[in-house]
Amino acid sequence: MNEPIGVIVLAAGQGSRFRQVAGEEKDKLLADCKGRDGAVRSVIEQVLVNLPATLDQRVLVTTADRPQVIRMAKAYGCEIVLVESTGMGDSIAAGVAACAQLGGWLMVLGDMPFILPSSIEHVAAQVADDCISVPVQDGEYGHPVGFGRSFGSGLMALSGDRGAKPLFAQGRVVEVAVDDPGVLWDVDVPEKLIF
Repeated sequence: MNEPIGVIVLAAGQGSRFRQVAGEEKDKLLADCKGRDGAVRSVIEQVLVNLPATLDQRVLVTTADRPQVIRMAKAYGCEIVLVESTGMGDSIAAGVAACAQLGGWLMVLGDMPFILPSSIEHVAAQVADDCISVPVQDGEYGHPVGFGRSFGSGLMALSGDRGAKPLFAQGRVVEVAVDDPGVLWDVDVPEKLIF
């Protein structure tokens, strides 16, 4: 694909399962974790570090009550989109609307710090107008998920907690085989901070 792909980092969810275990005041995006490179950073910074430099169109969707996440995202070249809802559908819609002119979008979850940059590049490379590209590890679909331009209106119509899964039935799904358990690993509870 010749047109640029945008990266949408979804970082508006409140992480209620994480807070139930770690404490209400604990934001999982700011929790320290050791990356696959051995460096200790916050979860959101690990996610941002892993974004390949070739993907320079970056949008991070979050809520206004996360100033540290916003500062970090700006430091990594992200445009910030603030949402009031914490629903994934609302976040995806707002992120795509902020860069609707692009040739496609890669949805990256803000709580998945262990995805290898090469996996992100492989998924991005398979984005085409009429297809959805998804990494597959051990037969399971993972993240990030890439959507071609023809899915723009469908993505912007999402709302509430429903993600983009229903769109899979509307187009060609390109499975990108990866050898990367990080594509399946989200930090939903504190124990998952250790890979």
